[in-house]
Amino acid sequence: MTDLSEEDQALKEQLELYVVRAQDTDPGVQKLALESMRQEIRSATSSMTSVPKPLKFLRPHYGTLKSYFDIMPESELKKYMADILSVLALTMSVEGERGEDMPIDALMELVQQIVSFHMKHNAEPEAVDLLMEVEDLDLLVEHVDSTNYKRACLYLTSMSRFHPAPDDQLALDIAYTIYMKFEDLANALRIALLLDNKSIQYVKQVYTATYDLTLKKQFSYIIARHGLALEIDDEIAADENDKEMLQEIVNNTKLSEGYLTLARDIEVMEAKSPEDIYKVHLIDGRGASSSLDSARQNLAATFVNAFVNAGFGQDKLMTAPSDSSSSGSSGNWLFKNKEHGKASAAASLGMILLWDTDSGLAQLDKYLHSNDTHVVAGALLGIGVVTCGVKNDCDPAMAILMEYVNKDDSNIRIGAILGLGIAYAGSQKDELRVQLSAILGDPQATLEVLVFTAVALGLVFVGSCNEEIAQSIIFFLMERSEAELAEPIIRLLPVALGLLYLGKQESVEATAEVAKTFDEKIRKYCDVTLMSLAYAGTGNVLKVQKLLGICSQHLDKGETHQGPAVLGIALIAMSEELGAEMAIRSLERLLQYGEQNIRRAVPLALGVLCISNPKVNVMDTLSRLSHDADADVSMAAIISLGLIGAGTNNARIAGMLRNLSSYYYKEAAHLFCVRIAQGLVHLGKGLLTLSPYHSDRFLLSPMALGGIVTVLHACLDMKSTILGKYHYILYIIVLAMQPRMLLTVDEDLKPLPVPVRVGQAVDVVGQAGRPKTITGFQTHTTPVLLAAGERAELATDKYIPLTSTLEGFVILKKNPEYHEE
Repeated sequence: MTDLSEEDQALKEQLELYVVRAQDTDPGVQKLALESMRQEIRSATSSMTSVPKPLKFLRPHYGTLKSYFDIMPESELKKYMADILSVLALTMSVEGERGEDMPIDALMELVQQIVSFHMKHNAEPEAVDLLMEVEDLDLLVEHVDSTNYKRACLYLTSMSRFHPAPDDQLALDIAYTIYMKFEDLANALRIALLLDNKSIQYVKQVYTATYDLTLKKQFSYIIARHGLALEIDDEIAADENDKEMLQEIVNNTKLSEGYLTLARDIEVMEAKSPEDIYKVHLIDGRGASSSLDSARQNLAATFVNAFVNAGFGQDKLMTAPSDSSSSGSSGNWLFKNKEHGKASAAASLGMILLWDTDSGLAQLDKYLHSNDTHVVAGALLGIGVVTCGVKNDCDPAMAILMEYVNKDDSNIRIGAILGLGIAYAGSQKDELRVQLSAILGDPQATLEVLVFTAVALGLVFVGSCNEEIAQSIIFFLMERSEAELAEPIIRLLPVALGLLYLGKQESVEATAEVAKTFDEKIRKYCDVTLMSLAYAGTGNVLKVQKLLGICSQHLDKGETHQGPAVLGIALIAMSEELGAEMAIRSLERLLQYGEQNIRRAVPLALGVLCISNPKVNVMDTLSRLSHDADADVSMAAIISLGLIGAGTNNARIAGMLRNLSSYYYKEAAHLFCVRIAQGLVHLGKGLLTLSPYHSDRFLLSPMALGGIVTVLHACLDMKSTILGKYHYILYIIVLAMQPRMLLTVDEDLKPLPVPVRVGQAVDVVGQAGRPKTITGFQTHTTPVLLAAGERAELATDKYIPLTSTLEGFVILKKNPEYHEE
């Protein structure tokens, strides 16, 4: 042993004396010795890494004490001795000395006790963690009671995001079981929607667990918001009228009405013209009155007009009645656009009448009889847009669009096909699979028709892992010639394939293996795209690292797969706040060190990470990039400014975009991007959001994400898509457009104004007691708007909401225990 300091030496001798005394025959002496030993051990201070000194000096005597212990008679003292020995045994590294021969059952009994102790003392997270460690979460169900189940489930669900599969699904499953046990059905439903693979069966269980029709209506609203295609059958509601009513809600037929109620309440019904958005009078100096490339300007105005008046059913370009004749002036604006511009103009009518299928189809009908193929194509696309997210039992969109799918003109075909893709996104309708797959095998069809067919299939069967469709797209990709693979539009094919596996993690692996056999031009692009879409919204750290690895390579010219890798980082990391923050930091590194094709994708990645959520640091980065020397980088940054401000009317972004419009007044392409961004910022006059997350950032709507991904991939090569003749791809973003409202209704679904508090949401996971869930709130009367990261709670006890998450449509029922003062 090393030389001990004097006090250590003294301590050592002291302890050795105790050891001798502890074996004394006189019980009194023994007791004193053991007491003193215990005192020394307890009072010793130790650091994390070293063994406390008393224990270190007692180690050599472990054997002697142990053998003495064996011959001690049963007594209080023997127990005392056992305690000291067990502490000593902790520091011994001899195998078998620790109590390892305890049978599993005894340990599980201990676990039971610990868990029930934790649950009684507001330590749900500790209980859950322990059970995760011993892989027996099912025990939790017995230990929760009505006072703590909410906290336990909150911890389970928020923790599931950080667990690798299959643990994450397990945690959610248990949370679902607990919610069902306490009949907190609305929350059980949200979890059912999150558990993709069992969604439909769980959703039905939730419906059948109650006889309360108003509750079922509330479930239907949640399902409609999520966009799940659910058939209301006899199990769910026996009565025909009830069935019809619930199906109407699930089909989203009430969305337009609710949205317009909100608009009237906030008094923004008056139509806005693009000039109201550009606010040219606020820009000083040059560019204030430039009338460059006017067809391009008019096209931009078409989009701005469509985005700003989305869903309001009236505007100043397409629906404005003219004074002179009865024909209406809408024709005039249409013909201020050239060729394919007319397609977007006609389709913009669908966006303006969004969700209002009856009047939308009626007003678009007149364009279907036009002699101009572009106008017809646009009207077909418009029909898709107007019915987006709103289902109908007689499927008018299907009936109209199917007639045009096999026409000779490729523009008309694209219009009809994309229209079907948008109208039936996520519905997984089998007849569409048959029809559209047939087009993929059509030798007469042009490349662009085929690409858009694949995209439409991807959108309709988003996240379905449908093998047949995957195969037809794969065969189609394999048969392409070198020249065709060089076409810029081809980059949407891997996206179409990826959409089938959106967020489905491992299920993509078989397809990804096949993708490795593709032509080397597209092989890597396909591989990266498939991976990034399959893990989108999962927060899978390993995949993010892998994609960062791909971004760190220096490539030869002509390789394009780093763009999707950068987007992939954002798509995977957007699932929770922490990951998003980290991804923003990593993306800033890529800006400094990455190659050009990486830098072009970074703004778009930032755009999707903070979509409809204008964070100041991201806003500043994008503002800096919007003046970048590289045209592609600056255009991507401009579009992304539109994305992060989408539907927020953010004054600062609006100001930036106005300045950019005068800075780029000679650059037609940049100016077009600025206009699109301006339209996005004022999306639906600030009543809409593009965020694919809803229900307190808990659920991810696959169609919304599918729409965003498709548009972003198209933006990776702006010059040939958005700025070329495929600008109508921008309409796919309609899949993500949702009102960011809270509309409270009574049991007959009539609007019911009540006071609510709206404030920043606070993360209360694992906090004891009843912490406040929002901070810095203001009290408003519904309907109200919810910005990103905001949460609402009722400010009155007069009503009880049927779901704990207040957003979208919330049904209130009267509180029976409420007495007015």
